[in-house]
Amino acid sequence: MNIQENSGKEISDTENSGVLSQPEFTSATALSTAANYIMNSPEPFTRTYRTYIRLRENGRLTLKFWHSNAVDSTWDLGAESRASEPGGAWSIEAAYIADGGTVPDGTVVPGSQVPVTFGGEASRQVEPGEQFWSDEALLELPEGHVLAFTWTLKAAAGKSIPFNVEGMLVSGYDAPGHLAAQESAAAFNASDKLLVLPSFLGYRAEVTKKLVFLGDSITQGVRTAKDEYSYWAARIAEGLGAGYGLWNIGSGWGRAYDVATDGAWLGKAKQGDEVLIVLGVNDLDIGQRSAEELLTDLTHIISVIKEARPESAVILSTVPPFNFEGARETAWRTVNAVILNSPPAGVDRVFDIAAVLSVPAPAEHRIRPEYMSDEFDPHPNGTAGKAVADAFLAWYGESGKSGKSASSGRP
Repeated sequence: MNIQENSGKEISDTENSGVLSQPEFTSATALSTAANYIMNSPEPFTRTYRTYIRLRENGRLTLKFWHSNAVDSTWDLGAESRASEPGGAWSIEAAYIADGGTVPDGTVVPGSQVPVTFGGEASRQVEPGEQFWSDEALLELPEGHVLAFTWTLKAAAGKSIPFNVEGMLVSGYDAPGHLAAQESAAAFNASDKLLVLPSFLGYRAEVTKKLVFLGDSITQGVRTAKDEYSYWAARIAEGLGAGYGLWNIGSGWGRAYDVATDGAWLGKAKQGDEVLIVLGVNDLDIGQRSAEELLTDLTHIISVIKEARPESAVILSTVPPFNFEGARETAWRTVNAVILNSPPAGVDRVFDIAAVLSVPAPAEHRIRPEYMSDEFDPHPNGTAGKAVADAFLAWYGESGKSGKSASSGRP
C-alpha cells in the first residue's frame, strides 16, 4: 500500500495508515469520524457538507487533515458496505475551515473562512482506497466557539465516498452544488445520519501520550445528545486534558472481525502510544460469533498492533453489557471471564467497563436501566458516559502509577 504525500510523491506505507508520518499532529477532537457506510448514487452528484466540531483546544491553531478513502466497519450484515472496502473515485472541489461561532446554525463567522489545500491546490482527485494529507491551515478560534469544516465533493454514479451513517452526534448541514465558500446557511439543510468528514482532524500540539480508542457505537457515542459530547470517550478526553492526545475511532455496527481484516481501521489503531479496545457486542449479536471466535479475533488484533509498534500499550476492555440472553449471554460471560482472568497475550492492562455499566450479579449481563438510551435501547446514555469516564480516569491514574502489567478496572 502507498500513500500520497502533499508533493504527490508516492512513499512506502510502513505504518499502514501513514498518520505517524506527521507525529507533531494529534487528534483535535474526541468526535469519531470513522466510516461505516458508502455513498451509492444512481446519478453523478456535487454536494457540499458543513460540520460543526468542538475541538480539544481553541486559540491560534495549526490544523491538518488526513483521509482514508475506505470503509472502516461493516454496516448491518454487509449488503451495502463492508469493512476495508475501498471508496470509489471522487474529488474534493474545495474545502474550508472557519469559525463556526457558538451556535451551529449552518453559518460561519463572516470573514473567518480559511481554504484547505492539498499540495498547494484547492481541489484534489481522490483515488479508490487512497490515503493522503492536506496542507497545514491556520485558524484563530475563540474560546467557546466550534470549528466549521466545509467541503464540496463531486462523484460519479455508483459507490463513491465512505461516511458514517449513524445518528448525528454533532450538527451538520448539506446542500446540493458547489457552496463550500458560502458563509450563509442559504440552501443548506440539517444533515440526518450523514457525517462526512476527513478521517483524522489534527492539530499541531505537544502531548504526553497519544491514545486511540477503538470500538463500536458504544465508543462512538451513538444515542447520546447532539453537540453535548456526553459519551464516555469525549468525557475521558476532557478529563485527561489537552496534554494527552485522544483519537476516537469508534464506529457504529463495528465488530472485532472487521478490525481483524487488518485494513484501514486497524491501521488507524496502530498509531496509538496506547490503544483501548472495546469490542465484542456486535460480534456476539449480529455477527453471531462464538466466544472462541471473538477471543481469537481480539488476540489477532492485539498481536498485529504489537508487531507494528512493540512499544504501544494495549488496554483491553471487557465487553459491555447489552442485555443478551441465551447463547449470547453465555458467550458474553465466557469472553469477559477470559479477559479478566487470562487476557490474550500482549494485553498490558484490562479495564472492566462491564462492572461500571452492569446491574449487580446474578444479572450482570444486563445494563443498568438508568444508563439505557431508552427503555428498549441498551446503548449507554450520557449519564452512563459520565460513570464510565469517572471510573476510567480514576483507574487510569492509579493503574499507571502502580506499573502493573494487567489490572482490573473495577470501580
